[in-house]
Amino acid sequence: MIIGIDPGTATVGFSFISGSKQTPVIHDFGVLTTTPRPKEQMPDRLLEIATDLEGLIKKHRPQKAIVEQLFASRNITTVISVAQARGVIVYLLRKHGVEIASLTPHEIKQAVTGFGRADKKQMQIMVQKIFKLDTLPKPDDAADALGMGWIGLPLT
Repeated sequence: MIIGIDPGTATVGFSFISGSKQTPVIHDFGVLTTTPRPKEQMPDRLLEIATDLEGLIKKHRPQKAIVEQLFASRNITTVISVAQARGVIVYLLRKHGVEIASLTPHEIKQAVTGFGRADKKQMQIMVQKIFKLDTLPKPDDAADALGMGWIGLPLT
């Protein structure tokens, strides 16, 4: 079982995938959402992410994780808070013995769509095709996590 994770502070995209690239199987996917709080209460948001994610890890028992790396942003405050959330996520994965691979957004988009600068809609469309879903996977954080999980699958 592979877990794909798109880190964030308000929402964390996740997916639990097994099978192969030709026959992927979705076990669970979606987003963890945190309660909006003032900036000084970021530790409470991080605890909420940790508690919710740990429950999913215990339920699905993934062996491998693909976690999106952070990219440079103009808003340093956002980067710092997402980095804190990513740190909590990486800690939990290692705590539960999960092997971790990190990919940049460009690498993820390139692997899933064939175009490293694909937009959110292009990612959703390709993920829908890969998993043969009836509708576009929503929200886009969940679609990104599905794409990450698929990247970690073996070819056959």
